Amino acid sequence: MNIKVKELSKIYGSGENRIVALDRVNMEIGANDFISIMGPSGSGKSTLLHLLSGLDKPTSGSLTYDGKEIYSYHDKELSAFRRQRIGFVFQQFNLLPVLTARENIIMPLLLDKKKPDEAYLAQLTQLLGISGRLTHLPHELSGGQQQRVAIARALIAQPDIIFADEPTGNLDSKSGGEVMEMLQNIWKKLGKTLVIITHDNRVAQMAKRQFTIVDGILS
Repeated sequence: MNIKVKELSKIYGSGENRIVALDRVNMEIGANDFISIMGPSGSGKSTLLHLLSGLDKPTSGSLTYDGKEIYSYHDKELSAFRRQRIGFVFQQFNLLPVLTARENIIMPLLLDKKKPDEAYLAQLTQLLGISGRLTHLPHELSGGQQQRVAIARALIAQPDIIFADEPTGNLDSKSGGEVMEMLQNIWKKLGKTLVIITHDNRVAQMAKRQFTIVDGILS
């Protein structure tokens, strides 16, 4: 999988109220890449993630996955593309409180009317250290365990790429370190492409390639 970003910009408002959230970003993401994008609050890093993953559309510029411009998809096509090829991990765990860990993990498959690959599910939950917690509800899990469940959910459809937006932001330093170690293991052992948005230099330094973003400009 190859992702190419060309002159990607996002502008809000006009005239005196014009805000350039992202300014002509260019980058390329290859298969099994591990990239961190670091910047302070308001720098444009979350805007960039939303554009890279098709959650939002740019004011100008292009984004191609294997040569296909994803902004050309209709809404239903784009939704299906995101579910099947992209995994998301956010600062908020976004687990459904009435579902068990296992039910939360396989939810994306159920939306596509698919059954889970039990062998892959077992491999994934073992790799993340939550095999013994699958029958527990979210409130019965620690913050670190909840984030691991969220990571498993992001991976259950076997996507090509994982986008993680401040994945350690709601965790203490110990749990945050454990979650980053898990993400590194997934990158190494499952061969996934990983893009992490962070304001934490320790997290950013774990990546193979590191970018910074300030005032919407990527470097």
